[in-house]
Amino acid sequence: MITRLLVANRGEIARRVFATCRTLGVETVAVHSDADADAPFVAEADQAVRLPGNTPAETYLRIDLILDAARRAGADAVHPGYGFLAENAEFAAAVTDAGLTWVGPPAKAIAAMGDKVAAKALLAEAGVPMLPTWTDADAITDFPVLVKASAGGGGRGMRIVRDAADLAEAVASARREAAAAFGDGTVFVERYVERGRHVEVQIFGDTHGTVAALGVRECSIQRRHQKIVEEAPGVLPAEVRERLHEAAVAAGRAVDYVGAGTVEFLLAPDGEIYFLEMNTRLQVEHPVTELCTGLDLVRLQLMVAEGQPLPENAIDPNWMRGYAIEVRLCAEDPAQGWLPATGTLHRFAVPGVAREFGNLRAIGLRLDSGVVDGSTVGVHYDSMLAKVIAWGQTRAEAIRLLADALTRAELHGVTTNRDLLVRILRSREFGAVEIDTGFLDRHGEVFAPLLPTDQLPLVALAAALATAAARRAAAPVLAGLPSGWRNVPAFPQVTRYAGPDGEIEVRYRLDRSGGLAEWSASPGAGSTARTDGLAPDGAAPASGSSSDKAAPAGGPTPVVSLVQATPDRVVLDVDGVRRAYRVHRVSSEVFVDGPDGAASLTELPRFPEPTAELAAGSLVAPLPGAVTRVHVEVGQRVAAGDLLLTLEAMKLEHPVLAPADGVVAELPVAAGGQVDTGTVLAVVNPE
Repeated sequence: MITRLLVANRGEIARRVFATCRTLGVETVAVHSDADADAPFVAEADQAVRLPGNTPAETYLRIDLILDAARRAGADAVHPGYGFLAENAEFAAAVTDAGLTWVGPPAKAIAAMGDKVAAKALLAEAGVPMLPTWTDADAITDFPVLVKASAGGGGRGMRIVRDAADLAEAVASARREAAAAFGDGTVFVERYVERGRHVEVQIFGDTHGTVAALGVRECSIQRRHQKIVEEAPGVLPAEVRERLHEAAVAAGRAVDYVGAGTVEFLLAPDGEIYFLEMNTRLQVEHPVTELCTGLDLVRLQLMVAEGQPLPENAIDPNWMRGYAIEVRLCAEDPAQGWLPATGTLHRFAVPGVAREFGNLRAIGLRLDSGVVDGSTVGVHYDSMLAKVIAWGQTRAEAIRLLADALTRAELHGVTTNRDLLVRILRSREFGAVEIDTGFLDRHGEVFAPLLPTDQLPLVALAAALATAAARRAAAPVLAGLPSGWRNVPAFPQVTRYAGPDGEIEVRYRLDRSGGLAEWSASPGAGSTARTDGLAPDGAAPASGSSSDKAAPAGGPTPVVSLVQATPDRVVLDVDGVRRAYRVHRVSSEVFVDGPDGAASLTELPRFPEPTAELAAGSLVAPLPGAVTRVHVEVGQRVAAGDLLLTLEAMKLEHPVLAPADGVVAELPVAAGGQVDTGTVLAVVNPE
């Protein structure tokens, strides 16, 4: 029996395993880097052992340090989580050799599936259908193809190549990324199928010879070849589902599989299925399977590791109920090339969550999160903050529930992909299951923010009114007077914000009763903000009016009045319809969540301090990271879109491109150097 389990992972993954351990009476041990010392998973463990360092290579990828941590904490078993060393055969063997129970498949099975090239050959002999595959790039004549990392998954080290001229660079880039993420830069190439769907089967094996399929998951909505929306049981013809189950079980039996695993397939438009890879671990998206089967997959892992047989309800794939959809909430900006975001998560609140890390007993939401209010999002690890999962009787019910919860979530301090996820869920194509791995490439409309352009002035007004209310509440004298009250009203209150599209200036005046007498919101001087904060003729509203921003061309100007303004809530009446805004302030940052979407504003000082100006054409680092390569030199002529250098952060490579035609005037950084946010990377003098 397992009595004390060390989880060789971090964040949401570790918290998920700990949650099951608590229900079984198993003690828990966390390992953590210096960057994770204050993370929630460390606080939740019964014991925690520090791994000195910050990067994965220094900490979570160190087999020796993890085994030493298990010894020091008195653990008798190790769970690898998913990611890092979870699919490392050497780690599995080392754990077993140390006399500890390994909660995962045998090292032999991990090794067989870890080399994806060898795995494809092995499973082809077992009758599992395969795509054409190459290890020699010179032998490829038919495009498009997909370059893939042999030793890992999660979309890292993957590149689509449509032209032979781009193949060499794609292979080199994939090797670097794979080496950084998995410690192995081996790659291979396989045929790329246009408009294919990514589907996978959860399998489970025990030490008594049983290998069972626990249903199918649909994982076609991806960015950078990494899943961001997953569902179960998937919308598939019965005969396709049966073929998938049979092929997955055949794959498991071919390697005498034990424990949790996932066999991934490509479903072609013609209905043919092709093996992609087998992940010898629990998957990030396992909660959708749990909600549809009622099983706790981590509990099954522990049972199997202890030598127990799989229960009957884990062997019948037809024992499914309802529909579950999961989204990966990530700290990144989809509209800026998926640029990872860092900072402090001042507020993380998803409304209506019925359960964290566990199965639901009725229609509702589950949250598997690695963060809480105040968590710091750094650059060392994956950008995923949490998984939000909805279960309903039907797919449509789950979609509606999940989209609504995400819309109303308060996610303050770090840019996330929330708006993109909501737009995907609410799109006609997603609802109609018109999906494939190229969904995001074809539907650029889902990258638009939820907050409509013409609602930003109302959001800025709400921020200004709430901020004024907070200042009055904190005033040492006459706190009950309305903000800006004067015996003889004259000039309006003025507040300036840096918003999503530049500077915006809010002017308002309250009457003697505290009502809104007049207001306007317009771009500040020199701003590139939206210009819809003015009246239709471009002038500020006349004194005595309560006009809002301009409506679309030819439309009426709405009438706005103030219903309530407190430090954290503002209610406005807009054309007879009350609209409530939740306001959260952290220093000069103001986060506003309204009925149409959310916005983050930064209040600007009335008299800003002078700052040094950057040279024209300066390109600055958007986040901390390492410069992996510099592709140009000073004096070189470049064209708009040319690759200047490459940054690595959050395990991914991020290209820095020339913004316009010009000449490289300065290159103050070199390959191998570390940079902080705002560091000048290059200066390109435009022609």
